[in-house]
Amino acid sequence: MTSHPRKLVLERFRWIGGHADVWQIFRDPAALAAVVRGLADPFREDGVTAVCGIESRGFLLGAAVAIELGVGFVAVRKGEGIFPGEKVTRHSDPDYRGTRQELRLQRDAVGGLMHDRVLLVDDWIETGSQASAVRSMVEECGGRWIGCSVVVDQTNPARRAGLGVHSIVTTTELPAWDGQS
Repeated sequence: MTSHPRKLVLERFRWIGGHADVWQIFRDPAALAAVVRGLADPFREDGVTAVCGIESRGFLLGAAVAIELGVGFVAVRKGEGIFPGEKVTRHSDPDYRGTRQELRLQRDAVGGLMHDRVLLVDDWIETGSQASAVRSMVEECGGRWIGCSVVVDQTNPARRAGLGVHSIVTTTELPAWDGQS
């Protein structure tokens, strides 16, 4: 019997030096498979045709969810790495650290004749600024935003509703950092 994704995330989550660590989920194949199913499940009946993932953990989880849903994966790159072709670019609003990310999406990867229905997958959503930037790029390319599926949700209720966020856990469910690890 497969464990519930929420239980697996909470069992494997830890704080290291005050930073959240979800990497242990990736190391355990049963936990990873359950989490991928948990990310895909809320959107199985929504006609998703493409899954976006933001560099870097979003690449891993997004590609896995795309396979789970039987659709293609669309990369959203940060910064200056090689990314051929015409791109749509956005700068996110400042995150909790005050950092603005430059996000890039290949223009022909979304929309077009397919009229893509796009799901964004990531490990953590804090302010929703990057997800909002991705939504704007998807819509500019002719795609339809379906929602956002994340392992951990830290957004406020209005932003969560506006972006269509579904999560496996919220930050209020995570163990508190004890200041030691």
